[in-house]
Amino acid sequence: MPKVEAAIKATYFSVIGNTILALIKGLAGFFGNSYALIADAIESTTDIFASFLVLFGIKYSNKPADDNHPYGHGRAEPLITFIVVGFLITSATVIAYESILNINTPHDLPKSWTLYVLGAIILWKEYSFQVVMRRSKETHSSALKADAWHHRSDAITSVAAFIGISIALFLGKGYESADDWAALFASGFILYNSYLIFRPALGEIMDEHLYDDLIENIRIVSKSVDGIIDTEKCFIRKSGMKYHVDLHATVKATISVKEGHDLAHQLKDTLRAEIPELGHVLIHVEPDDSI
Repeated sequence: MPKVEAAIKATYFSVIGNTILALIKGLAGFFGNSYALIADAIESTTDIFASFLVLFGIKYSNKPADDNHPYGHGRAEPLITFIVVGFLITSATVIAYESILNINTPHDLPKSWTLYVLGAIILWKEYSFQVVMRRSKETHSSALKADAWHHRSDAITSVAAFIGISIALFLGKGYESADDWAALFASGFILYNSYLIFRPALGEIMDEHLYDDLIENIRIVSKSVDGIIDTEKCFIRKSGMKYHVDLHATVKATISVKEGHDLAHQLKDTLRAEIPELGHVLIHVEPDDSI
């Protein structure tokens, strides 16, 4: 499946990138006297484990349906997203705690060269966000979207560190804690992003009504099928990268049961051919007595 392969490649991209950046940030933070960079390294380290979870979720959620899971394994993906959010919250809490401790602890000013390191990191993480987010939209993967937001939150953390180090270096002695305040601010932003990632995954688990555009497309395609007069109820629930549909379709009341059955199958086949992201499609035939 091309979409699954694209999602897996995007996840490997995240794993490799986060591993390299965690090492760079950790070393630069240690030798450059910057806790904001060390905090950044902590987040990148949790991102590595989170990306491995996303990889597992994508692979598992795309396993074919079986007797115990007739609708497939797609619901594993938002569950993995919840765990990824847990990683984010944990890293934000650790960063906030250590930042508060460091604010009240005397330490040296950060090294000026750490700004060059941060500048390169910010550009790379924003690029990574754009790449992974584009793949998440193409594949309709909530777990991949969470992974993309990991990159964006990492970029914002790095921006906060850049500002904090700049203030500390520009104002000099007495402003060493600006670096730590920047890390504290970054932890708050990570928590906010955690909510943004968690909310749609929760909607997916709860079968929340979120797919008006897809419903409209289904109605348009349905009425293009010869013999389908109109559509009534249309319910959609997302599972992994697929959308399962329950649709009520109106046909002439005078046709036979066999003809109605054949029309339902024709409609199902047409919808799945025209809209490849659809999974199970259940058609309920409604008679139109006015014709």
